[in-house]
Amino acid sequence: MSTTFVKEMRSSGNGTLVRVSVIAAIGGLLFGYDTGVISGALLFIKTDLHASTFQQQAIVAVLLLGAMVGALISGYLADRISRKWTKVISGIIYALAALGCAFSVSAGMLIGFRFILGLSVGTASFVAPLYISEVAPPRVRGGLVSFNQLAITSGILLAYIVDFAFKGFADQWRWMLGVAAIPGAVLAIGMLTVPRTPRWLVMNGDEDRAREVLEELREGDEHADVDGEMREIEEANERERGTRTKDLLSGRLRPLLWIGIALAIAQQFVGVNTVIYYAPTILSDTGLGSSAALAQTVVVGVTNVVFTVVAVLLLDRLGRRALLLTGTAGLLVALLVLGIYFSSATLQSNDGWLALAGLVLFIAAFAIGLGPVFWLMISEIFPVGARSKAMAVCTIINWGANFLVAQTFLSLSNAITREGVFFLYAALAVLSLVFFALRVPETKGRALEEIQEDLA
Repeated sequence: MSTTFVKEMRSSGNGTLVRVSVIAAIGGLLFGYDTGVISGALLFIKTDLHASTFQQQAIVAVLLLGAMVGALISGYLADRISRKWTKVISGIIYALAALGCAFSVSAGMLIGFRFILGLSVGTASFVAPLYISEVAPPRVRGGLVSFNQLAITSGILLAYIVDFAFKGFADQWRWMLGVAAIPGAVLAIGMLTVPRTPRWLVMNGDEDRAREVLEELREGDEHADVDGEMREIEEANERERGTRTKDLLSGRLRPLLWIGIALAIAQQFVGVNTVIYYAPTILSDTGLGSSAALAQTVVVGVTNVVFTVVAVLLLDRLGRRALLLTGTAGLLVALLVLGIYFSSATLQSNDGWLALAGLVLFIAAFAIGLGPVFWLMISEIFPVGARSKAMAVCTIINWGANFLVAQTFLSLSNAITREGVFFLYAALAVLSLVFFALRVPETKGRALEEIQEDLA
């Protein structure tokens, strides 16, 4: 399965394409690291800063509010100053805010800096796949855009490892949060070395530079047709010139927007970030101590990375729909396993491994389905004139759904029990599976301009 993607990449140029895609994907690493690190740090923050249950939820969830604002702002900036410079600014803000979090002396101060951190995370979460989709050729676009998801899962795993490594240190949670400044600085510096995307350059009237960038990205690619690709980009730009945010609600674009919004909501309402944020808490509830819970959380993180690699290798071979449907079905099974486990006192007393198995299956299914496919498809289905705006809308809704799930998980667990929460997520997974089967199109191996013309 891996040979197809590897062969295509070997025929796709001189390494420039891979290099710029990897650098852009560091934005996903920021997203993933912060998502994962707070789960372990929270075990110590709540004691050190005397954080109440509400404050613990706020420490997790306020970043998501910041991410919504960041996505809104960057939807404008990505068109105004380019995808490249938007990500440079994002990296700088992330590095500074991470240091602010590390030096916080109260729960309120930490909540404030995590909101600022969220501005960067919200930007990085969608500008990274947007940038990569606009530089990648169709036949490997799925794999390359999914570098972003691989970076997200690698960031989560890195965070789990850092959490485990620093658990015995004095001021352990400060080290956990402060280390994030390093990848933030790497993103800002790395993005200074990459070009602006050909599609953004054409959209801003610089066709000559767009051709130069495209030739650089396709150098050595035996399948490249720079003239044909430039013609498609220019025609799409002319067709979509003057597209405004309100045009997303027009009859032509509305069906595409609904697909993007449905994917955004479903990705969160199956409870994935509840599992990521609260994995140590969930595992410690099985009777494990904090140290053992953090160790087993690393297993969850490794699973996330391994199955994201599988998705990268398969997305351009099997297609988006197959992995989306298979992954969502796997999520449903995992949620039922977790619900049954927490509903049985006998299982909780004698079979703690079942909780870990349910979490591992959940993460594996998400990593090959909703995880990469959401970000990939919203970077593919919208026309160039509305792409950044539409992706911003979908990203804002995604972070809003994330906020709602994260902010209510502990409260819902108290109200309807832990098993009740997992059964609720399972019901939402069923609805998502039905919608995907009926409405989500296949976009594998097709030019962005072709996808947009057909779907619209």
